[in-house]
Amino acid sequence: VWFHSGKGEEREVLDAQVEDFNTRQYGVIIDAVQLPEGSYNDQVNAAALAGDLPCLLDFDGPFLYNYAWSGYLMPMDEFVSADLKNDFLPSIINQGTYAGNLYSLGTFDSGLAIWGNKEYLEKAGVRIPTGIDDAWDKEEFVDALEKLQALDEVEYAIDFKMNYGAGEWFTYGFSPILQSFGGDLIDRTDYQSAEGVLNSPEAVEAMEFFQSLFEDGYAIAEPAGDEDFYVQKKTALSWVGHWMWTPHSERLGDNVVLIPMPKFGEKAVTGMGSWNWGITSSCEHPDAAWKFLQYLVEPEQILRMTNANGAVPARKSAIAQSELYAEGGALNVFVQQLEGGVALERPVTPAYPVITSAFAEVVQNIVAGADV
Repeated sequence: VWFHSGKGEEREVLDAQVEDFNTRQYGVIIDAVQLPEGSYNDQVNAAALAGDLPCLLDFDGPFLYNYAWSGYLMPMDEFVSADLKNDFLPSIINQGTYAGNLYSLGTFDSGLAIWGNKEYLEKAGVRIPTGIDDAWDKEEFVDALEKLQALDEVEYAIDFKMNYGAGEWFTYGFSPILQSFGGDLIDRTDYQSAEGVLNSPEAVEAMEFFQSLFEDGYAIAEPAGDEDFYVQKKTALSWVGHWMWTPHSERLGDNVVLIPMPKFGEKAVTGMGSWNWGITSSCEHPDAAWKFLQYLVEPEQILRMTNANGAVPARKSAIAQSELYAEGGALNVFVQQLEGGVALERPVTPAYPVITSAFAEVVQNIVAGADV
């Protein structure tokens, strides 16, 4: 089994799960190998060319389509019953499906939202939406930025986490703005071209709007670090995902609120998808690989992982047991977005690695003032 060495909590849980599984005597012994996240995709490709892939592989969701197209993965439909499939969030199944076959399952999903400082929002008289049916539209979003910017405590209204740098964050975080306006990264009818979609009037309007937020001083291109929102408190809103729950809640306590993605156009859109698991086509023991994966997707094992990394549990039965994500929970907005048609998977195409690289560069140039 190969897995990426992401957040420390994720590594610790997976190490413990491997150890527990091995001591339970399933007749299968797992040998887990950690690889650095930054070069993970390159190492998978190199191992595939050398015929040296492991039996079970974890990988970032949108890379699945390239791996399946390249023949690295085997379909898992024979292992996944209809009942099991129906218990997963639709977003997980959408992410894991390519050319009509299921190639992957994740133990958690992700979400994007706006985290707010309740004290600043109330002081500025900004309405705090309660759920996805109550989301801000473009006008109310801009009005909120204007009111928050006027507060003495606020240096800039919203943090777009530009400190994460150009890479997958720029696609995950900002293509939903493009998509909410009515544009997209590719024509999803056949995934063959971006013509008329990426360069549509809607897409241009979206990115001109995004650029204006920096030009007007509501956002800054180079925040000093990760802590402007929840430690320095110099910004009122943070445009980021579920993974910031722990630091935000520890520092801001009851003062942190979660605001659903705004409707810039006809609908709101959020990024979704995360690291997930697939069985390689070169695996000599797919039944054994499935035994371990079946164990990882048990509701209690999913919660073991999501309680550590703060992500959205991948199965409905696990969500119902989650204090954070069940109805009424502090992070239930993420579930509403994943189940309510707000979440949009990144383009289901083998060309995705090229698309995301190109779009990240475009975002960087636009924020720096380039002609949209």
